[in-house]
Order: sequence, then C-alpha cells, then structure tokens
Amino acid sequence: MPEPVWVKSSFSEAGGNNCVEVAADGDGIAMRESTDPTRTLTADRAAFRALLRTARAGELDHLTR
Repeated sequence: MPEPVWVKSSFSEAGGNNCVEVAADGDGIAMRESTDPTRTLTADRAAFRALLRTARAGELDHLTR
C-alpha cells in the first residue's frame, strides 16, 4: 500500500508545525496533528464531510475559547 500524501491547510503557520494534516486513506480520510505525526485518526468520507460542514458553520468555535 503506498504511503499517504499528507496535505496541510493553507491556514497553517509558516513554520508548519501547528496544524492538522489530512490524506486520502483508501475509502476514508486520515487526519493527524503535525506535532505528533505518528498518531492518526481515520474517518469515512461522509463523517469527514460532516466535520467540515460543522467547522465551517462555526459550530466548533466555542471549543477554542
């Protein structure tokens, strides 16, 4: 199985070590934090789309305060 191609957000810091990275992982999406790339979280594509919709709608903003 080929190594996943990790993509960082365009909103990442210039240093690149404070962000979430995502990669296609078979039928799902893999996510990891750049400060600890050895640990990954996977979700199916529908769940990942739901996460993105929720974040874009601002429904997670209270978690950063």
